[in-house]
Amino acid sequence: MRFWFARNSEVPIREQIVTQIVLGILCGELKPGERLPSTRELARRFKLHANTVSAAYRQLERDHWVASRRGSGVYIRKGRMEGALPAALALDRLIANLLRETRELGAPLSALHAQLRRWLALQPPDHFLLIEPDEELRRIVAAEMQKAVKLPVGGAGIQDGVVGAEIEGAIPVALPSKSNAVRQALPAGVELLTLQVRSVPTSLGEWLPAPANVLLAVASGWPGFLKSARTMLIAAGFDSESLVFLDAREPGWRERMKAVAAVVCDSVTATELPKKCRAIPFPLIAESSLEDLRRYERFITDPVNASL
Repeated sequence: MRFWFARNSEVPIREQIVTQIVLGILCGELKPGERLPSTRELARRFKLHANTVSAAYRQLERDHWVASRRGSGVYIRKGRMEGALPAALALDRLIANLLRETRELGAPLSALHAQLRRWLALQPPDHFLLIEPDEELRRIVAAEMQKAVKLPVGGAGIQDGVVGAEIEGAIPVALPSKSNAVRQALPAGVELLTLQVRSVPTSLGEWLPAPANVLLAVASGWPGFLKSARTMLIAAGFDSESLVFLDAREPGWRERMKAVAAVVCDSVTATELPKKCRAIPFPLIAESSLEDLRRYERFITDPVNASL
């Protein structure tokens, strides 16, 4: 492993040793069971005080990163980081990998510093952009996203294989079925957030078993919702004769639901139903994806207090 030491830095040499070894462990440069240079060897190689190196090794041992073997040396402990990393260490691992890849490219640290300063100076995105060719589906998903986040949510399609100027200043988002096509349409290097859809059995759970002799309507302006709802409701035990399917794009669709007990619908259609009508809205986006959006928003708008 290669070490760097800034002699005139405000960070003590002992802390520089500890940090570099921990980062070396996190990014895989230092393997479990690997022997570290001896105190004397490291001090001689970099013209450091032996007591400084010893203090760094003792701290690493106290924190269970290394283990000393009498008469043999200091070794990287096995099994130190099993399981999920705490947020701070996960971030340290990312930084360690970035430094390692910079060295492998042969680029100087000054170039890395300059690039990082440039990226940090960029204006952060100020809205989400759902990229979805189907206009009705886009309207439904964008509405669900907007309920979950404070940043504006816009929508866009794909024209001639590319996303238009709407991408400027946006956080691109796509559904899993379209993520590959959207990635190809985005400029190189642009990050894409992919939403996960909600489990239909989970959404149906509270309405099962299917009630007998009850007329139920299914309403949506998105044909995909009507088709999926028909399949799932019948598979769940609902009688096809007791289901009324209403395309919310057609005129007079509300008048056909007067005799129904309830209306299964998407979250947008639920807001367009008569007040006396019992709506059973089925959200499309998984709650885990909505939380991912909120977490991303916090990272953008409040990076100091955002939870990684």
